Amino acid sequence: MVQHCLPEQLALAALREPLPDDDAFHLAACDLCRAEVASLRRAVEAVSVPELADPGPSVTPPPAVWGAIAAATGVTAAPAGMTAPVAAAPSAAAPSVGPSSEETPGGAQVLPFRTRRRGLVLVAAAAVAGAVLGAGVTAVVRSGESTEALTAVALDPLDDEQASGRAEVLVREDGSRALQVDLDAPALDGEYYELWLIEPQVVDMVPLGVLRPGSQTFELPAGLDLGEYPLVDVSVEPLDGDPTHSGISVARGELDT
Repeated sequence: MVQHCLPEQLALAALREPLPDDDAFHLAACDLCRAEVASLRRAVEAVSVPELADPGPSVTPPPAVWGAIAAATGVTAAPAGMTAPVAAAPSAAAPSVGPSSEETPGGAQVLPFRTRRRGLVLVAAAAVAGAVLGAGVTAVVRSGESTEALTAVALDPLDDEQASGRAEVLVREDGSRALQVDLDAPALDGEYYELWLIEPQVVDMVPLGVLRPGSQTFELPAGLDLGEYPLVDVSVEPLDGDPTHSGISVARGELDT
């Protein structure tokens, strides 16, 4: 049985943190774990966009919400500022923990926890991401290292879209690579741009992260053959949690590899 990376290691990889050698070696060879990291990285980078990360006003939940939580968990204490729930009578029926949800008088819902592996991965990613969101985490590239340009391509607008730009592959002294992108595009409302590398038949693709108008630099996965994925694609993605390409591309160029 293959021992996959632990959820917390996948979360660290999604944040581009270094992994122990064994985990890094497994991740480089495992399509399943790499797919998990790519999906998590997309979510982490989406919430790291400053426009999407602005905190909203705090909202105090109605007392019934805590009452429902206490009834489902057996907790008798209450958070500061809230009234402790009344203990249920011994004969009271146990709360349901099935897939259905219970609506409280205030309109909020108490849902059962999911125990699937992907749920654990998302929790781990959220915990790690929460510690660094204040720093505006996006695709991180190490600074202080000399680089040289390998190839560059213009990003031309598609279907009369207003997005255009330039992408350049950079190679560092240690052999690692990055893609520097300059994007000239209008701001989006309720959507965001994402950067992809796509193979010529436009079937297989590699997501690189959330892209904003201006200049950004993205780490390229080690071992990725740019000859197999020469198309640099900018898409518009809705905030629907779906990690796949929306099918809406606004700019694209082909690297000469």
